[in-house]
Amino acid sequence: MKFFSSRQEFEYSWEEVSTNNWRKYCDWNNQSSHVIAVDTLTRTLDPSTHILRTERLITCKQNAPQWLRTFMGAQDTSLVYEVSYVDPHAKKVTMCSQNLTWSELLSVQETVVYTPAAGEAGRGRTVFEQRAKIIALCGGWQKIKNTIEEFTVERFRQNAVKGREGFERVLAISREVFAEQREQRRLEQVHGGAAVAA
Repeated sequence: MKFFSSRQEFEYSWEEVSTNNWRKYCDWNNQSSHVIAVDTLTRTLDPSTHILRTERLITCKQNAPQWLRTFMGAQDTSLVYEVSYVDPHAKKVTMCSQNLTWSELLSVQETVVYTPAAGEAGRGRTVFEQRAKIIALCGGWQKIKNTIEEFTVERFRQNAVKGREGFERVLAISREVFAEQREQRRLEQVHGGAAVAA
């Protein structure tokens, strides 16, 4: 069993990050070309807590090395099941995911949490915390299990960097697009008001 953890801050408000979390795998993210599809399975809003619960199925191109694909079975795509909770009162997004592909040989359980940064220095910033538990389930071959787990942890490290870069790009483009839309609405109101006054 191996663990991976990462903590970073985004220079964007929790509102921006939690909203753009749904755009994480869109065309704006040039680091997510491996994601083929994101299908929303269910989405419910608890009327008493206002927590939004969403279940998604994420389909990715398989980019495991040949030695691992030979051992575990060559598949072109992999599936990940994700459940997320958005709590607007606590300002917390929690996403839990589990691999479905190769799950009889390898268990990868990941939890991601977004919360506002603390204190005045953290104002307008969001903390991203990521934890993963990786367990190779391939019988009694300890050396093979260790190799698979170590490879998976290293892949998490690499993907954490790419993931941050890609999501930063989504956040920047989103901020720019929404600023342009707000400016366009403001101009329309000014011109609309001027036309009414004339």
